[in-house]
This record gives sequence, C-alpha cells and structure tokens, in this order.
Amino acid sequence: MKTIDIFTDGACRGNPDGPGGYGAVLKYKDADGTEHIKELSDGYLNTTNNRMELMGVLVAIKALKSPCNIRVHTDSQYIVKAFTEGWLNNWIKNNWRRGKKKEAVKNQDLWEQLVEAVKPHQVEFIWVKGHDGHVENERCDELATLAADSNPKKIDQAK
Repeated sequence: MKTIDIFTDGACRGNPDGPGGYGAVLKYKDADGTEHIKELSDGYLNTTNNRMELMGVLVAIKALKSPCNIRVHTDSQYIVKAFTEGWLNNWIKNNWRRGKKKEAVKNQDLWEQLVEAVKPHQVEFIWVKGHDGHVENERCDELATLAADSNPKKIDQAK
C-alpha cells in the first residue's frame, strides 16, 4: 500500500457561523522517490472552525483512489483525540451522545462520513502545533484562510 501524508487545517471568520474554509496538502513519494503533492481547499458560509477542520481531513481522505497507509497531520486536537483517545468509539456506542448529560455530539454528519472514509485505509492521526512554523501546516492555514476570505458561495447546510 502507498503511504500518504495528509496535512490539514480549517479556519472560520467569526466562529461560529462565519465564513470558513479548509486546506489540505497530500504528499506521496512514488517508487522512484519522486514526490507528488496535491492541494485541496474550499470555502463555506455559516460554518464553524471545527467543521472546517473535519472537512479538510474528510475531503483529503476521500480524494484517495485506493487503500493507503495514511498519516494525518493536523493541529486539531478535537480530531486527533476523537480517534486516539476513544472519543469516537464512545460516541458511536452511545448513539452519538457524549458526557454525563448525554448531549448530542456536534458535527455528527461529518464524523459519520469520516468513519466511513477511513475504513479502507490504515490511518494514523498526528497532532502538530499550529502557527508554529510547520511548513505544511502553515500552507494548509493559508489555503483555509484564503478559501474563507474568498467570498464563498456554498452554505454549510448540515451545521
């Protein structure tokens, strides 16, 4: 299986309910050692930062055409901890409820899509400190903020 590094970030102006965007950079080295890079981004109205963080990961994984070993690098502890600390499994087991009060899990629509998207892959989630000079994270932030600031027309309907 190919090994793909995915770097993502999300942004929202006036969080919550402002215009937002996501950015993703996919990197892969082929058998000859040639590096291939693909960038993805888009903007939405009426969204949140967490939704855009999730969208970046989701869109990047969905862009893959075959099962891969994936390393997802994100500055979103929300995403990393959901996978690495068992939050996601607990949410699913509790019918998308969380905490002692059994509050509804936010962004369930995107989490459900992400659960399906990762199934054919081997995925590792890696937290990176945001705005700390990490080259790919900075590029994803640039893509996300450009998308948020580019007068997006799409409305984040499911929020």
